[in-house]
Amino acid sequence: QVQLVESGGGLVQAGGSLRLSCAASGRTRSGYAMGWFRQAPGKEREFVAAITWSGGSTNYPDSVKGRFAISRDNAKNTVYLQMNILKPEDTAIYYCAARTSTYYSSNSYDYAYWGQGTQVTVSS
Repeated sequence: QVQLVESGGGLVQAGGSLRLSCAASGRTRSGYAMGWFRQAPGKEREFVAAITWSGGSTNYPDSVKGRFAISRDNAKNTVYLQMNILKPEDTAIYYCAARTSTYYSSNSYDYAYWGQGTQVTVSS
């Protein structure tokens, strides 16, 4: 199976930036689309960003559009989430996910593989 490991989380002040990384191992060259989701305490898992296997198309919800950017380097089996102009409401555990399709999805149910998560905390 595919293993995903997130890194890059931490504590940052509002207005700052972080870049999350997701390193994939296992069967990682099967045309998987990738996504990022986040979950804050007491809230449902929320879609953050998705990217096709080729990296040619991306998708974001309005809450992060213009501030976050997803990218991937298939040669390195790595997906990134660049987060700019961070807000306190961005505080959550961020999860990397992979789905067995070349097309992205905003639905967490469409993703078969998940990382362990990395904590992002944005202070006022």
